[in-house]
Amino acid sequence: MAYLKTAFVLLLASSMLKLRVFSRAMASFNPAVFATHEVVPDVIAKAPEASVSVEYPSGAVVSHGNVLTPTQVKDVPTVAWDAAPDAFYTLAMTDPDAPSRKEPKFREWHHWLVGNIPGAAAAAGDTLSAYVGSGPPPGTGLHRYVFLVYKQPGKLSFDEPRLTNTSGDNRGGFSISKFAKKYNLGDPIAGNFYQAEYDDYVPILYKQLGA
Repeated sequence: MAYLKTAFVLLLASSMLKLRVFSRAMASFNPAVFATHEVVPDVIAKAPEASVSVEYPSGAVVSHGNVLTPTQVKDVPTVAWDAAPDAFYTLAMTDPDAPSRKEPKFREWHHWLVGNIPGAAAAAGDTLSAYVGSGPPPGTGLHRYVFLVYKQPGKLSFDEPRLTNTSGDNRGGFSISKFAKKYNLGDPIAGNFYQAEYDDYVPILYKQLGA
């Protein structure tokens, strides 16, 4: 009985945290920011009408183009959006500025890709590409890291390669727009993004990826 009570308290606390983060993100959301930072048209053709909240274990919160550090975003974040409990969603995090915004010849380098998410429970989805934090090369300035959520037409069978977080192979040359078209996802329903440039954590991440 004590175990069940503890589990319930933890679940309630987690739900309240997600609600608080989500409410904070929605309060400051303006779709025009995607055009201001040229996420439209560099990544997507149309800005989403809602925000996805993203908060990291470090305490860093993604807020529509704010600047964070690779150290702050190295771990898997908590995400939340206005989701229908009986629907499935796809979540992506992608960098259009690889290796730099000035010369994005590897656009896009995707950092995270999860499909078949029931409601907003990202951890219960089908992880196609495990989370990899920001690793902008030195001297390449700020990169944009874009989170997008798509509502699926139903549960899908993805034929994408499953990528771990111990290799950078098959991450570059990605296009979330082409991926969405392939699986008939339509336009993103929610989004958010931050910017980051090189710091001392990046060499550690490169070692993790075998670079």
